[in-house]
Amino acid sequence: MEPLGINGALLFSPRIHGDDRGSFHEWFRADLLREHTGYDLKLEQANCSVSARGALRGVHFADVPPGQAKYITCLRGALLDVVVDLRVGSPTFGRWEAVRLDGQNRRCLYIAEGLGHAFLALEDDTTVVYLCSEGYNPGREHGVHPLDPDLAIAWPAGIEPVLSDKDAAAPSLADAQKSGLLPDYEECLDFYASLRG
Repeated sequence: MEPLGINGALLFSPRIHGDDRGSFHEWFRADLLREHTGYDLKLEQANCSVSARGALRGVHFADVPPGQAKYITCLRGALLDVVVDLRVGSPTFGRWEAVRLDGQNRRCLYIAEGLGHAFLALEDDTTVVYLCSEGYNPGREHGVHPLDPDLAIAWPAGIEPVLSDKDAAAPSLADAQKSGLLPDYEECLDFYASLRG
């Protein structure tokens, strides 16, 4: 587990065991995640998405509490996975970090509650699975436009992004902040502390 520059984002690079039969790896270890976060990932939902090259999903987040933590990996294909700090008052508010997840490196990304999540499929049939701490609740789910120039996410050149109607209509970071839509950093920290008991 390697902490990224945004508090609450962790990258896990598993040890892959391979031979002429194929490969094996542990893609989720509750003990390692607990060691780095101080609490267990409550599993409420597991999702799988299959995307065509250019599919851009996000930036998604949920109201905190309870928010929705995610643990993401790529089974086939490749994606640029992006975490965005949307927590108002955070020292890294508005900052993003990107990591490549693919069917070869088998890396996994953990995103704590209150952080935004987006990804761009780099290949056809990119298959992503993710564990979620809470189930989908449309009344508590929100988005920020992934092409917002103020976020200035460096999406790869040469790939035309394809957004859902919902993501294309998402507000800018500034508009989401003005409307009070974004999570509060101190409230997120209090929520994380409550998970530690």
